[in-house]
Amino acid sequence: MKLNTYLNFDGNCAQAFHYYEQHLGGRITMMVHRGDAPEAGEFPPELRDSVLHARIALAGTELQGADMPPGIQKPMRSAYLSLSVDSVEEAERIYSALGEGGEILMPMDETFFAQRFAVLRDRYGMLWMIILERAGTAQPQGR
Repeated sequence: MKLNTYLNFDGNCAQAFHYYEQHLGGRITMMVHRGDAPEAGEFPPELRDSVLHARIALAGTELQGADMPPGIQKPMRSAYLSLSVDSVEEAERIYSALGEGGEILMPMDETFFAQRFAVLRDRYGMLWMIILERAGTAQPQGR
């Protein structure tokens, strides 16, 4: 069994995945548009360029996604994509890339549990947490 995260986009899945590929070091492994499907003629012409299914290998996992028909996609609210990074420089770089054109919910800062921590919504509507954990802050199991 394997658990993957599936993201719904409002017509900008391809742009988002290409942005994540460029700025987060991901690799798009699949991108199928509605116009490529055997039943392409059943889709309205304005939806044929939209993404039916996509996958990107990113940070040791796989994100999947698609464009939702108009009026169906809702903003991400109660789940975050959490990126654990290895350096202050990487945290700052990713924060800058994902924050560009997005909304900063918690600015990048040092906390009692992290050398760097931030929360933001990127330009594509996805919620992200970026964390560089502080050594020795992990809680023992069972607490």
